[in-house]
Amino acid sequence: MERALARIELGAVRSNCARLKAELGDGAELCAVVKADAYGHGAEDVAGAALEGGATRLAVATAVEAEELGRVFPHIPLLTMGALSAEEVEVALWAGSELAVWREDFRALLAERARSRGRPARVHVKYDTGMGRLGNPDPDEVLALVRACATDPDLELAGVWTHFATADEPDSAYFDEQLERFDRVAATVRSEFPGTLVHAANSAAVYRDRRSHYDMARCGVAIYGLDPFQGDPAERGLRPVLSLRSYVADVKRFAAGMSAGYGQTWAAPQETFVGVVPLGYGDGVRRGLGNNAEVLVGGRRRPLVGTVSMDNVTIDLGPEGDVEPGTEVVLIGEQGEERIFAEELASRLGTINYEVTCGISARVPRRPA
Repeated sequence: MERALARIELGAVRSNCARLKAELGDGAELCAVVKADAYGHGAEDVAGAALEGGATRLAVATAVEAEELGRVFPHIPLLTMGALSAEEVEVALWAGSELAVWREDFRALLAERARSRGRPARVHVKYDTGMGRLGNPDPDEVLALVRACATDPDLELAGVWTHFATADEPDSAYFDEQLERFDRVAATVRSEFPGTLVHAANSAAVYRDRRSHYDMARCGVAIYGLDPFQGDPAERGLRPVLSLRSYVADVKRFAAGMSAGYGQTWAAPQETFVGVVPLGYGDGVRRGLGNNAEVLVGGRRRPLVGTVSMDNVTIDLGPEGDVEPGTEVVLIGEQGEERIFAEELASRLGTINYEVTCGISARVPRRPA
């Protein structure tokens, strides 16, 4: 057994992308969002599997991410969605990436850098319909920027886009407000500049409302088999891609009252056996899971007890003494008839499944299942 291992089922990536493609409206492309090392799953392998599953485009957040993927997939359209410094612009352009723009000064910078390279830069104008982050919130200024990009010889208008704040909240009417705002701008852009890619939907919006699909959906969490609504991924026809595994490094007999871990946050209520599992918050097992999670050993759920430390956690194996050192431990994934999803850990931590997988650290190797 390895100390810690994240197994990545690339077949599930392909399956999830095919499922999302089937959900999309006629003609809508699927863009696989593989930022943050594919949400902790490994960007290069996941991107390849997503393309095999039906994605036709890739998206990242940073120039370094664009550089890494542009080198591997030079003929696949790639969008860098995040803010870029002048130095990062150069990196992203050399990677062949399309770029997001929402300010006139940045548009002018892109035009100047593209002119010096002798090749137009392809740009997507971002309309902030209500997320309140990057993007221009004024529809008239957005349209003016669209026209400036379309008429600048050093730029190519590739798309216009927005991002939803509450697509994953079914009872929120704010989603509809954002969609209506965007739809008015999108209609004008389509009328004036046919062929411009119009895109808005994230994973949750794909399932929520077909009106949001437009020409392309940018899906991240769902291609990893994580439920955008924080429920059971199977309800959306999705298969979890990542499992996190370790092993029992030692087994100790505990008398009643003996404690495990920093701060004595847990003591054995009766005689029991405690297993030591050699991974911890240095690997992304959050400290908030101390006395607040279960793992799978021998196809059974066993409580994680005591404080999570950097390199070890402890688990209560019960009084039977039927677990030997070397036995596999599953923290995320399936074993026998039992399964623990990232959504379960997220619920225990009061967060979302995205953060659980993104938080698995670089010292945990990712390997195809």
